Amino acid sequence: MNKAFTRESDDTDDDAPEGAPALPSGTKNYMTPGGFAALKGELDLLVGKERPELVATIAWAAGNGDRSENGDYIYGKKRLREVDRRIRFLIRRLDNAVVVDPAQRAGATDEDRVYFGATVEVVGTNGEQRTVSIVGVDEIDTARGYISWVSPMARALIKAREGDTVTLQTPAGAEELEIAAVRYVPLATGRWTDGGRG
Repeated sequence: MNKAFTRESDDTDDDAPEGAPALPSGTKNYMTPGGFAALKGELDLLVGKERPELVATIAWAAGNGDRSENGDYIYGKKRLREVDRRIRFLIRRLDNAVVVDPAQRAGATDEDRVYFGATVEVVGTNGEQRTVSIVGVDEIDTARGYISWVSPMARALIKAREGDTVTLQTPAGAEELEIAAVRYVPLATGRWTDGGRG
């Protein structure tokens, strides 16, 4: 890998975008195949298209004379730093990724038990029904019901079985959730994380 994308110490998450979910220290970066493909696609686009275009723009702008008042040069350098930071972050996340395909659990003897990748239907004490899927920290999408495996709700559900009741600790107090159904299906996690794209 080009030295522009690496650092001497990978112990810190200095390159993590603001608001990016952190992995608990010492844990693996579990993600679904769709989540892995989305991050890999973003990395490929940044390395193969966006970064080379920025470098070309910066080189052209640098040849136009005074760099101190050259907007193309100044913006290009700033954006290049952002892209390089995102590339380092994606490389680190993908290097530590453990891809878990939820569809491979279908038909297992303990298919009714909640593990990473499960899609779980729960019923709250007030009768409200929700469906959540347990995914990696880079795949969170609350509109789809995708929650991180390190979230309080996922931690309450993991290893419980269909028909079990679990207790979820919320700021408003404890909430009882009955597990109505557990499924293992491929998840459509095709969205990319923001990464400064607006």
